[in-house]
Amino acid sequence: MAPYDVKRERKEFYAPKNTVWAVVDVPEQQFIAIDGRGNPNTAPAYAHAVEALYAVAYTLKFASKRTAGGDFVVAPLEGLWWADRPEAFTSGAKDAWNWTMLISMPSWITKEMIEDAKQTALAKKKVPTISRLRHLTLHEGPSAQVLHIGSYDDEAPVLHELHHSYLDANGLRPSGLHHEVYLSDPRKTAPEKLKTILRQPVEGLDR
Repeated sequence: MAPYDVKRERKEFYAPKNTVWAVVDVPEQQFIAIDGRGNPNTAPAYAHAVEALYAVAYTLKFASKRTAGGDFVVAPLEGLWWADRPEAFTSGAKDAWNWTMLISMPSWITKEMIEDAKQTALAKKKVPTISRLRHLTLHEGPSAQVLHIGSYDDEAPVLHELHHSYLDANGLRPSGLHHEVYLSDPRKTAPEKLKTILRQPVEGLDR
């Protein structure tokens, strides 16, 4: 049996084709997560957080092979983003950005397995940030979603369209945190070819 791969099993949310905004209904998922603040391009805390996530994700992958669930492909890196002042995003004040970085986990991965993997990874990697990793269950429900192709800095016009055109035109408003799924490795992919899923949980204006 092929290893579980969230990109294959949940194509609508990890391999969408639409490059214009559309609403999808995102089911409940579980993640390993780390919270932080600061510029993702320069803040050491961000780099340490991503390193910790992958260390635990791969530890869980190898541990899972010995369970009834079996092997799985480590899912793409994801992030929830927000700021105390929304202008921090439009003005590019990245030092003021808050984030929760995520990696999706298969349903059979338990909180106990995550805690065990943290201890194993911490003993091997000596990355203190691993101790801050936590289990997170997220159920976003109805969400506006689009596949963005291009650099991260080029997301601004797409998000402007969402918040100043698409939501109003469809009687919607934001109901959760801005969510991104990174399908490309920026170390190996030209900026203009990066693929990122942009997602915004929404609700009707009449709620």
